[in-house]
Amino acid sequence: MEIFHRTALAADMAGKVMFLSPTSASSSGLFLAAPRRTGKSTFLREDLRPQLEAKGALVVYADLWEDRKADPGDVIVHAVRAELAEHDGVVKRLAKAAGMDKVAVGGVSFSLDRVGLGDGVSLSAAFAALSDESKRTIVLIIDEAQHAITSDKGNDALFALKAARDELNSSRHHGLRIVATGSNRDKLAMLRNSRDQAFFGAPLVNFPALGADYVQWFCERTDLPAELDAAKVLELFSRASFRPELLGAAADTLRFAFDLQPADVSAQFTQAVEAQIEASSHELLRVVHSLTPLQSAVLRVLAARGTDYAPFEANTIGAYQAVLQATGQPADAKADVPGVQQALLALQEKSLVWRAARGVYALEEASLSELMAADGLLAVVPAAAS
Repeated sequence: MEIFHRTALAADMAGKVMFLSPTSASSSGLFLAAPRRTGKSTFLREDLRPQLEAKGALVVYADLWEDRKADPGDVIVHAVRAELAEHDGVVKRLAKAAGMDKVAVGGVSFSLDRVGLGDGVSLSAAFAALSDESKRTIVLIIDEAQHAITSDKGNDALFALKAARDELNSSRHHGLRIVATGSNRDKLAMLRNSRDQAFFGAPLVNFPALGADYVQWFCERTDLPAELDAAKVLELFSRASFRPELLGAAADTLRFAFDLQPADVSAQFTQAVEAQIEASSHELLRVVHSLTPLQSAVLRVLAARGTDYAPFEANTIGAYQAVLQATGQPADAKADVPGVQQALLALQEKSLVWRAARGVYALEEASLSELMAADGLLAVVPAAAS
C-alpha cells in the first residue's frame, strides 16, 4: 500500500523531541492530541520513527489501542521486554544485576519476565541497561496513551516511566524521551495537568491535520475516469473531519462503478463522500438510540457537561431525572446512584464512555457530543448549577 509521507513535519518533530533544554519541560515528554482515524498512528510508524532513528534514537513503540482487552500497563512492559530481547548485552547486564553471573546458571536462566512493575527488575533499571549498552537516546512512543490511566497497572507504568526518564536524563546515561499520543485532548491532558500525575507540565500540542498536500497526493492516485478537483476535495475532506479513510472509501465506490462517465465523476464523488460521512455518523447514533432510558439519560448529561461532568453529585442526579421525565418515561422512573453506576458500566461496554482509574468519565469519541447535539438529544439536559 502506498503511503503519504510527512517527512518535513516528522523531521522537525524528531528534532524537537531529541533536543534537551535545561530551561524547558521538554524532557517531561511530548503529548500529541489528534482525533482518531486522522492518520496519527501511520505518521508515528512510517514517518516519525524513521526520522528519530536517523537522528540516532533507539525507538520503542507501544500501541495501547491495538488490544483493548490487555491491561495498558502490561502492553507497555511487553513493548520494553520485546526491545530488550533484541540486545544480548542488555540481557547479560540485567542477569548480573539480578545476582546471576551468567545468563544461565545451574540450568536456571534469566527471564525477561522479571522486567516489569513491582518485584524484579524495574523499568528504570531495564532502560538504564539498554541506554548504557546502546549508547543511544531512547524514545518510547505510546500511542493512545490516555488508556494508561484506565487501570492501576497502567498508572504504575507511567510513574515507573517517570522514574526511568529522570534516571536516564541524568549525566550517567544517554537520555529517555516519551512521546505520548491520544485521540482526545481532554483525556490526554489528564496525564500531565495535575501535580500528582507522572508527566505534570509536559507540552501538550494538537497534531497537525492532513491538508492540501495530502489531498493533492490523493487526487493524483484515485484512478477514476476524470481527475478530481483538489480544491473541492479539500472542502469535502474538512467536512469529513480530515479522515483519509472516508475519502478512500468514496473513491473505491466510484472505482467499481463501471458505467461511471467522466462528466459525472466530481458530482458522484461528492455524493459518495457525503454518504460515507452520513454512514459514519448514523452508526454511532444507532447505538445511542438503542440504549435503555437511564443509559440514554446518563450519556446525554455526560455529553452536555463535558469536563464539568460529576456523575454522582445531587445536581447531576437531578439532571438525569429531568431527562427521564422530558423523554416521556413513567413518573416512577428513578435515577439513583446504583442505577447510574450500572448505566456507566454498560456505556463503557458499548464503547461509548471511557473511565479513568480514579473515576473520571468522558466520551470515548469526542465527536459524539456534536452528533448528539445535532440530533436534538442534548436539548432536554438542564444546565449545571453555577
